[in-house]
Amino acid sequence: MARPLLLTVFCLVIGAMSAQFGASLSAQNATGTIVGHVKLTGPNPGNPIIRMGMDPMCAKLNAGKRILHEYVVVNESGGLANAFVDLTGSLPNSAAPSSPVVLDQKNCIYTPRVVGARVGGTLRIVSDDPLTHNVHGVSPKNPFNFSEQKAGASRDITLKGPDVMMRIVCDIHSWMVSYVGVESHPFYAVSAADGSFKIANVPAGKQTVRIWHERFGQLTKTVNVTAGGTATVDFAYTGKEKPSTARVQDVAIPLGNAVAEMRLSVLSQ
Repeated sequence: MARPLLLTVFCLVIGAMSAQFGASLSAQNATGTIVGHVKLTGPNPGNPIIRMGMDPMCAKLNAGKRILHEYVVVNESGGLANAFVDLTGSLPNSAAPSSPVVLDQKNCIYTPRVVGARVGGTLRIVSDDPLTHNVHGVSPKNPFNFSEQKAGASRDITLKGPDVMMRIVCDIHSWMVSYVGVESHPFYAVSAADGSFKIANVPAGKQTVRIWHERFGQLTKTVNVTAGGTATVDFAYTGKEKPSTARVQDVAIPLGNAVAEMRLSVLSQ
């Protein structure tokens, strides 16, 4: 009599543990996907030409090309590229990827213009140019400032704290700029050439989606994410928006006949 009773109790305990484990696993797998587009509904302001002639080496690398600044990159349908998209609020963390995020200096331009990276991860800055570049990370959490003087140069930076957005400039060539969104979680993306973005494996529930653009500032929306589902959230800038926080402006000053520049950091609203 006692033996069947013990067996019954054992089975009940195992069943309860299995149910709890299954519920925990189900909760972990309760994720969905967020997709959307970022658009510019107002007129395209256009981008000015970069004056590469301020450094003959940069001009030589770009001979025959008409290189523009990439302040606002819009396609024929109004899709806005290079907007950084992330989730805000309390979010689960995970280990940073072991592979580095690579920022390249090629033909006196930083590539990519906008990229995301993780706290604890590596930002690898490389140069393809046979000339000296300065690499200056303007960030309260991840500051750095060094030079790379030849093609093939490379340096790894370990990112220590979140920063949306970290600005990277070259103090020799004032037109060179890139932005890195440093996140403590993996839920971020950068809008593609058509303005589209996708963030996968998002925890189910109400989420706040934020976008940032270097010329138009931030916008936020909330969206409800269901387990196994795809939530759509679109954003539109009119072109009249301004960044909500002060930003650094660059002023290039030719110094006589010498090929040199000074960078003036001017805070403006």
